[in-house]
Amino acid sequence: MQKKLNVQNLYKIFGSRVKDALERAKDGQRKDRIFEETGAIVAVNGVSFGVRHGEIFVVMGLSGSGKSTLVRCINRLIEPTSGTIEIDGEDVGSANPEQLRRIRRDKTAMVFQHFALFPHMSVAENVEYGLKVRGIEPGKRREQALDALDMVGLAGWADTYPDNLSGGMQQRVGLARGLAVDPQILLMDEPFSALDPLIRRDMQDELLALQKRLGMTIVFITHDLHEALKLGANVAIMRDGRFVQIGKPESVVDAPADDYVSAFTRDVDRGRVLTVGSIAKETVPLVRGRDTPKTAATRMVNGASNALHVVDREGRAMGIVTAHSLAGETQPKELDEIMRPDFPRCDPHALLSEVYKECSTGLPLAVVDAAGHLIGVVDPLEVFSQLIQGDGSDGHAKPDSPNDRPASQNLAVKQDAEA
Repeated sequence: MQKKLNVQNLYKIFGSRVKDALERAKDGQRKDRIFEETGAIVAVNGVSFGVRHGEIFVVMGLSGSGKSTLVRCINRLIEPTSGTIEIDGEDVGSANPEQLRRIRRDKTAMVFQHFALFPHMSVAENVEYGLKVRGIEPGKRREQALDALDMVGLAGWADTYPDNLSGGMQQRVGLARGLAVDPQILLMDEPFSALDPLIRRDMQDELLALQKRLGMTIVFITHDLHEALKLGANVAIMRDGRFVQIGKPESVVDAPADDYVSAFTRDVDRGRVLTVGSIAKETVPLVRGRDTPKTAATRMVNGASNALHVVDREGRAMGIVTAHSLAGETQPKELDEIMRPDFPRCDPHALLSEVYKECSTGLPLAVVDAAGHLIGVVDPLEVFSQLIQGDGSDGHAKPDSPNDRPASQNLAVKQDAEA
């Protein structure tokens, strides 16, 4: 699948001797040494990534890591020094002024940290601004502005002025202004960092709901790891202008690339990041109408298991057979005689913190897709093990090899690498 946004080998260098500094950066010289010897600052250092349509891609880093410079290079508010930026295959870097205006007008919108609202304009007029630049006639842009304000719960404040709104409400206006132009890519530079914690959480939830509803493609910049892990389909950790790790939130937490990432993730609540699918293991279930209690007993002995799930011939989970149910004096002839139809099940995208109740049964969890097909199982003890596991130093387990990970996790790691 073609990426909606594709960035390759992007560099941004400020100061003098830019060409010399660029060559040094490409040769792998450290940022601090380049500054000492050339006086140039390498703000973005050979960054490459892609964002699929409808994905929230989060870039997380501390102040000075280069993340805000990076996002401004995407729409050339800051001119890149080297590298390529493509939106739907169109080269942004080589666009002439007229083409660049069209790209900014029709393909991207930006939401800033400090709202950037015009105080002399009403809320609706602020939201209409991008539509006015596009040349949309007044009646139509008013209608679109009101629709956008309705999405963020501010339709009733259209004719008030920004000074009458709280910080959280002003940021909603900034978000509505971005939504009003129906951008193909929404660029968000630490949009919630100036908000109080409770308002910030509400805005995060609202953004996720809007993204799910509208299928927006978003590049989101933050210095808060918890925010990054909550919002991102994929998360990039940035340091000294480079990406030190890109991956799904669960892989960043469960397998940090280095000590720098590990230090960030040490205090993360793993139960609110890791998904059931990330620890699910493949299974060979019993098939209703084909397998028998004798088959079940043999498999349990050979596989050192005390329970097996039962599926129909289409692979839909129907029940579970336990070793206890096979232990009676009278041997049943059909699986239906001993199959329990009440068994714990969950979605692969469920967070570990959401399945504590299911784990309390002691039975393995059936991981099923939307159609009820069995796609894996999770031992309840594995859920709790994931929440407390550590290597004695930084609180994180680090698999010695791919064979130490469940099959689903190997697949997730492979997909992260390919992304």
